[in-house]
Amino acid sequence: MAEFTSKIRTIEWIDTYSRMVDQTKFPEHFEYIDITTGQDMYNAIKTMIVRGAPAIGIAGAHGVILYAQELEKQNLPHNDFIKQLLEKADYMASARPTAVNLMWAVEKQKEIIRNSTSDIKTLIEELKANGKKLELEDIEINKKIGDYGASVVPKGATILTHCNAGALATVGYGTALGVVRSAFAKDPSVQVFADETRPRQQGARITTLELTMDGIPVTLITDGMCSYFMKKGMIDMVCVGADRIAANGDAANKIGTYTVAIAAKYHNIPFYVAAPLSTIDTTIKSGDDIVIEERSHDEVTHINGKPVCAEGVKVLNPGFDVTPHELITGIITEKGILKPDYNKSIMEAFKL
Repeated sequence: MAEFTSKIRTIEWIDTYSRMVDQTKFPEHFEYIDITTGQDMYNAIKTMIVRGAPAIGIAGAHGVILYAQELEKQNLPHNDFIKQLLEKADYMASARPTAVNLMWAVEKQKEIIRNSTSDIKTLIEELKANGKKLELEDIEINKKIGDYGASVVPKGATILTHCNAGALATVGYGTALGVVRSAFAKDPSVQVFADETRPRQQGARITTLELTMDGIPVTLITDGMCSYFMKKGMIDMVCVGADRIAANGDAANKIGTYTVAIAAKYHNIPFYVAAPLSTIDTTIKSGDDIVIEERSHDEVTHINGKPVCAEGVKVLNPGFDVTPHELITGIITEKGILKPDYNKSIMEAFKL
């Protein structure tokens, strides 16, 4: 299959710090910033300077390294260093509650901490090596997801996506947009419809930006337009990412995804979720057990710092919703495309 290389590297460990794209500056500016402390990394995850489940997982792994470097300067006894670093790691994992990749990547670093018999300096080098390993694995996993997903993209397809599950949500290729990239590599007539994704407009600000940078045709629509274009026969399939998938296949993704899935089901349009196995949380039976992050009300009441509604109006702002597994045609992973019954296919994928 033809290889498509994204021009974007979202996050990367460099010597003693983490370098990442500041995604709060889009679309006006495309800027890299350097994160040099654990607390700054926690804040970067919390405020969505870095966002997208796989990307914040890598950010969390980097954050553990940053905390380790800070604690090393305190000349703590080895046991105290380990104890405090594990506590800092748990704090890092709490930055955002829905995306399981954050907890997964931090846990990978905690395994290094708990199992290492090295001195502190060597342990920090082991954490750095593991962080770099997770980065490279993320890109390779995304490419596998892309190639599996491309196999179900019809020739000349228009793919609807919601939010941003692209290079900027991962280390550098993408899950849902990885499918688009791999499909486009073999069929340049493939194109994308991108929902704007209120309230933070990740589809408008981020998905359209990165697809335009890579020369992939993209059309921006508002969130309320998807059914209109589905009825007109202008959308051939839906492909979205996920922040956490339950053992039964229920998938949490950016708020509004559930609405798109319902519309797709009604119009007999395939609805795929693209995500690495690290996004699947087999410890929870269904989406009912997924914690949904409630975000700042300012995200709804203001756009670019300007109010768009009456002052004092009541607001609810869940950051995610859960799409029931019954609405999902398949879950595209690095081990292949999982199909219902998801309880069985997910367990089988973890055994491969």
